[in-house]
Amino acid sequence: MTTLKYLGGYSPETLQKVQTLIEEDRLAEVLRARYPSVHAIRTDNALYQYAQQLKADFMGKTQPLSRVSYDSKIKVIQHALGQHHYISRIHGGKLKTINEIKIASVFRKAPEAFLKMIVVHELAHFKEKEHNKAFYQLCCHMEPNYHQYEFDLRLYLTYLDLKGDLYV
Repeated sequence: MTTLKYLGGYSPETLQKVQTLIEEDRLAEVLRARYPSVHAIRTDNALYQYAQQLKADFMGKTQPLSRVSYDSKIKVIQHALGQHHYISRIHGGKLKTINEIKIASVFRKAPEAFLKMIVVHELAHFKEKEHNKAFYQLCCHMEPNYHQYEFDLRLYLTYLDLKGDLYV
């Protein structure tokens, strides 16, 4: 039986269904049917514009976004898909705030739904620091399929661990 490290906390029934997909070598088929292609957001600048648009559409006048980038140092193994940083400094008598998001480089070549889920998650941290009910409500406001995308992303990460790249 395969260790399903990205699916901890799901019901035994769900885990068994995933295990069956893996044993029957059908996980790739299911993922490709739901997400047939990868996004075209390859550069940090394009990623910044993408995040900025989501922020403008759903978060109104929150703190400005300083930087958004892909980061090869973020390790998915350590349960980090992305990171957000909120830093306040006094600079010349003025308070300067830096808000940045870093996304694991593995998502440079992934379905757009997964990238959106991660960006939405990190943007939600600008308003809600903890993973509480208000945080997930904000995530679902920005992306109604947030929870489905999160589950499918966990399936995708499981596939990457087992077989490697799905979109060659």
